[in-house]
Formats: sequence, C-alpha cells, structure tokens
Amino acid sequence: MLVLLPPSETKRDGGDEGSSLDLAALSFPQLTAARKPVLSAVKSLSRNLSEASAALGLSAAQRFEIDRNRAISKSPTMPVMDRFTGVLYDGLAATELEDAPREWLANHVVVHSALFGLLRAGDRIPAYRLSHDSRLAGLPLKRHWSSSIAAALEAHDGLILDLRSESYASLGPAPVRENSVYLRVVTEGPDGTKRALNHFNKKGKGEFVRALALSGLFHEDVPSLLSWADTRGIRLAAGAPGELELTV
Repeated sequence: MLVLLPPSETKRDGGDEGSSLDLAALSFPQLTAARKPVLSAVKSLSRNLSEASAALGLSAAQRFEIDRNRAISKSPTMPVMDRFTGVLYDGLAATELEDAPREWLANHVVVHSALFGLLRAGDRIPAYRLSHDSRLAGLPLKRHWSSSIAAALEAHDGLILDLRSESYASLGPAPVRENSVYLRVVTEGPDGTKRALNHFNKKGKGEFVRALALSGLFHEDVPSLLSWADTRGIRLAAGAPGELELTV
C-alpha cells in the first residue's frame, strides 16, 4: 500500500547535527539520475538573488529560502515526515507519534517533491524551496518528472491511494487501474449536497493518514480500506470512477 501526499512549501528548520544530503540513500533509486539535474539547477539558480526570487515566486520576506537552496548539499537533514509543515502535516503531526505509527508512515507514505521526485516518509532531506510551478531554466518540471515518476508508481503492484493535489499529480500520474484511486475531500451541506473543500481539505487528509498510521493496518485493496474506515466512523466512500470521497 502506498499513500501519496503532496509536499508543503513550508518546512521545518534544522536537522541532525553532522548530517547532509545523500542522494544514494533516498528511496526510489531509479529516480536518482533524474534528481541530479534538478538539484544542480536549483543550486545554480540560487547564485542570483533576483532571478531566484522570480523563478521561485518569493517575496522579499521569503528570500531566506534562497539561502536554504544555496546550502542544500551541506545543510542537515531530517525525515521527510518531520521536515514538512503546514495544514496537512499539522494534521498528520508525525513528530508526536510513537515508533510504531512512525514506522507505518515510513513504510507506506510517499511524498511527491518537485525537487526529489518520490520520497518515502522516512527518507532524510534538507530544507529547500521548489514548487511544482517553479521555473528552472531549460528544465520544465512537468516534462522532466512525468514519465519517470509514472513508471515508478506503475511498478508498485499494490494499492495506491493518491492524496496529492492535482498540480502534483500532473507531474507524475498514478496508474489507471482498479487498485489505484484518487482521494477527494468533500463536505456535506444540510441538504445532503457535497462540495469539494479547498484549504480545509489538507487538514482532512493529514488526519486521515494519521488514523491509518495509528491503526497499523495494511490494506491490499479498496474494499479493505473502505471496511476499515467504516469501523472507525470515517466517512469514506466510492466517488467518481477511480476516486474515493472522504467527507469531513
């Protein structure tokens, strides 16, 4: 079972003293060759403050992100599940979990990074800034990542639960098959009408993945996942073809 999450633009500072980025230690080694030119382009871009600010869409107050990118190969690392912050990752609250649910996250959660491609939750990375819509000279991210990420996901023959935003899903589509589904978070009005959530869908996703981690269960298919959700009072149901709806 793979649970795919989007990254967050906000990240926690710091990391383990003496650690630094080791590309060879990251999961999905088939993506190593694709990671190198993106990493090189980010470091090159960070040499020019004005160009980097424009390419990364940064305000003057966010220029510390460029310093992060300059030091990306030397700065300390921490697990992916702890590095990202923001609404989704606050809902997940991985730093508050005990060893067993953190191990579940490390085994089953994959975060889709614009810089590194697919990362398991236990992979160790530095703080950085690069988004799906960042502009790298001569290296369009969608064209660069799409086929290699799609191939890596296709190679997984178990259940894939895609919680990525549509913008990240476009950087590497999940396979179209029975045990690969996209999760939409919706709310239900007094009249029973359902509508998609924007900001608050992130919190729902984070809390849902936290519940999965705390359960410690492995789901081989969608019926198993739906049955588990029903026993926990989680409103998860089939939606449009190839999709599940989580009502919060």
